[in-house]
Amino acid sequence: MFYRRKYYVVKNNYVDVLNLHFEETNLPNQLKHGAKLVGRWMLPYDEDTTEIFAIWEYDSYEQYQKIEQNIRADRLHNDKVKNWYESYGGREHVMKEYIPTSRNEMIETTLSSNKKHTS
Repeated sequence: MFYRRKYYVVKNNYVDVLNLHFEETNLPNQLKHGAKLVGRWMLPYDEDTTEIFAIWEYDSYEQYQKIEQNIRADRLHNDKVKNWYESYGGREHVMKEYIPTSRNEMIETTLSSNKKHTS
């Protein structure tokens, strides 16, 4: 299995906008192409911003690469995302003013695979 964490620090006044965009645009497109969402969470980062992150699961790194390739080739989705950014002043403006931090990270388990883990 391959896991990735998509991480954002978002200005508080933009949290609802980003969450709606995720639910209406990004989530359906990821699922359509085969990604599996483990979950998506948020918590206060500081008094002005909120941390939002999602954990995604893939059968392998190669499957992740293939899904990302298909998403980048999805012209209809890319036009929808571009129009969404434009409605908020363009991608550069959104990233500078509303989403000061964004990362896409590979994450690895710290649990050894040969031991049984129970709570």
